[in-house]
Amino acid sequence: MEQLLRIAPPPQPWDFESFWRSRYERAMQLEPQPRLTPGNGSHPDYDCYDLAYRSTGDFEIGGWALIPKRGPVTRGVVVGHGYGGRDGPDYHLPIAGAAFLFPCFRGLSRSRRWPISDNPHYHVLHNIHKKDRYILGGCVEDLWLAVSALLRLFPAVAGHVAYLGISFGGGIGALALPWDLRIRRAHFNVPTFGHHPLRLQLPSTGSAAAVQVYQREHGHILDILSYYDAAVAAQYIRIPVHVAAALADPAVAPPGQFSIYNGLPGEKRLFVLDKGHLDYPRRVEQENALLAELHHFFSEL
Repeated sequence: MEQLLRIAPPPQPWDFESFWRSRYERAMQLEPQPRLTPGNGSHPDYDCYDLAYRSTGDFEIGGWALIPKRGPVTRGVVVGHGYGGRDGPDYHLPIAGAAFLFPCFRGLSRSRRWPISDNPHYHVLHNIHKKDRYILGGCVEDLWLAVSALLRLFPAVAGHVAYLGISFGGGIGALALPWDLRIRRAHFNVPTFGHHPLRLQLPSTGSAAAVQVYQREHGHILDILSYYDAAVAAQYIRIPVHVAAALADPAVAPPGQFSIYNGLPGEKRLFVLDKGHLDYPRRVEQENALLAELHHFFSEL
């Protein structure tokens, strides 16, 4: 733990902040045109809807929305998914009075579109050689436009918007949050894309392994990845953030996860998991403890 808590974010490009601020400003000029249609899900506490909205590049984003059956909607939450995508909404998130949007980031699950592969090994490489067109930038824009869609659908939640993201969704959230002041609290669970210099070296499976192979074959990829480093971006986040980071993780090396937490300059809270992306004896116990912490953390939203 002492070593993990000392891992600082890597150096950043001189124009890192202007690169992202200009992208955000362009994205905010778009009207997401959100649409909800009755879905097939059934739950005693929520009405489930199919979600669609427009993102940058005229990309149609699909997903789900949950609206409480009882009481007014007082908070809004956007929930990001892991690199496996998602096949439905999560009903167990402990935020009372919240309407939830579960967008699928471009190329994945309900937002599949040729020629983007939904296989994480290939998705993570899509346009990786083009700084302004790398797929991760588009996914960040999908998150910003999800917040716009949320506020179009539920204007009353302005000032009470949160983001939760796991793994892939955690890394995308760290890249997105510094520039979008509409989001007031966030949780990242085993977030990826932290500290790319280490991510390219440490043993990993999944998308990180694919990027390592690309680096060995082509080289110079850090010139691009430095703009998409979640640990660098974390240094610009000013809202309270709760992070669940794992001590062992085959897919997202723990030093990368902790570098994101360490980079956060403001109010932050850490929940340490024994393992990430794996089953383990205390998994259910730790998941329940984490949900209890998140209930308290988001009660202040």
